[in-house]
Amino acid sequence: MKILVISGSLRRDAHSTMLARAAAELAPERTEVTLYEDLASIPGFNPDLEPVAVPEAVEELRRQIEGADALLVVTPEYNASAPGALKNAIDWASRPHGASALMGKPTAIISSSPAPFGGVWANQQIRKAFSITATPAVETELAIGKVDEKTGPNGTLEDEATRIQVASLLVELEELAGQVNQAALEELAA
Repeated sequence: MKILVISGSLRRDAHSTMLARAAAELAPERTEVTLYEDLASIPGFNPDLEPVAVPEAVEELRRQIEGADALLVVTPEYNASAPGALKNAIDWASRPHGASALMGKPTAIISSSPAPFGGVWANQQIRKAFSITATPAVETELAIGKVDEKTGPNGTLEDEATRIQVASLLVELEELAGQVNQAALEELAA
């Protein structure tokens, strides 16, 4: 099982990136987790570029999503929504319409915030975008509130209850990926 993790924050010491690294650490042994680290290189979404030349950074994002069995998005919440850079990447990855890298890709979303509600609005915004891109998401909406109180001085996830929630979400994501893969095999056999 290969999971690509995208942190929605551009900040070097972001809680989202720390959670993405924690997910890699907490993943089941049979799972390979790769952290996508080039979000800042993706230019603003511009449909005029599609018929001419899709930027290489966008092509690389699409290749990495296509090469993964599943996707984990970890996002902060800025002003009651997901960061623009993350939404921009989703917009690019959702193209071409009807045959995008996101189409049918099993996905889970983790949001976080120093506020008590854990970025639930950002979580729901990304979930809504994925409902339009035909990207199946796990049922669990993991929103981690007071994330700054759950990390250690070296930027690691220290809170045991949160570690269990992240590990559980990864198991749910693997189960969804198995279901999606089984459905695809049955469709091919039919």
